[in-house]
Amino acid sequence: MAKLQIPVSKGRLIDEPPIAKFLFSDRRMAIFWVVVRVLIAIDWINAGIHKVEDPAWLNGSAIKAFWARIVVIPAAPASPTIKFDWYRVFINGLLNSGSHTWFGPLVAWGELLIGIALLIGAFTGIAAFFGALLNWNFIMAGSASTNGLLLIAAVGIMLAWKIAGYIGADFFLLRLIGVPWKGEEVKPKESPTPAAGK
Repeated sequence: MAKLQIPVSKGRLIDEPPIAKFLFSDRRMAIFWVVVRVLIAIDWINAGIHKVEDPAWLNGSAIKAFWARIVVIPAAPASPTIKFDWYRVFINGLLNSGSHTWFGPLVAWGELLIGIALLIGAFTGIAAFFGALLNWNFIMAGSASTNGLLLIAAVGIMLAWKIAGYIGADFFLLRLIGVPWKGEEVKPKESPTPAAGK
């Protein structure tokens, strides 16, 4: 049986579809991503301030109580809060190792810092990644709330990292580290002018 061979040309990139280029790379979409970014930032800042001002989060007792509640497997026909056994093992490991003492403050301050970074547009792709990671963990722990919507928005910001902070601190920060706006606008090629006398 003949093997299927896919031709690969060295040095050539596969171009993105025009809609993806427009949504995630076109500077005209920067205003859209500012709106998305600020709305998410407000949510993260509110959640972070609530936790940072709560001593139970800063000493870890709030997250310890949450973990203790979600790892319980109820009697049938009730279903457990955590749907995946491997995630329950992970949370049990954190619970049994006393990780709540550092994990509670990490979540509280992390939410606040994610919100601030998104609000000012500083390293938005990285901030969105950590926000998405928290959203995913909250969903895995059985806390749906707004996490699904925030996760989708964070993925969008990660895809649009080049322009999501263009109207924000990333306009300066990304230039300092050398990405992504090094080139100029692409101009159409001019047709060569014929040499004189021909």
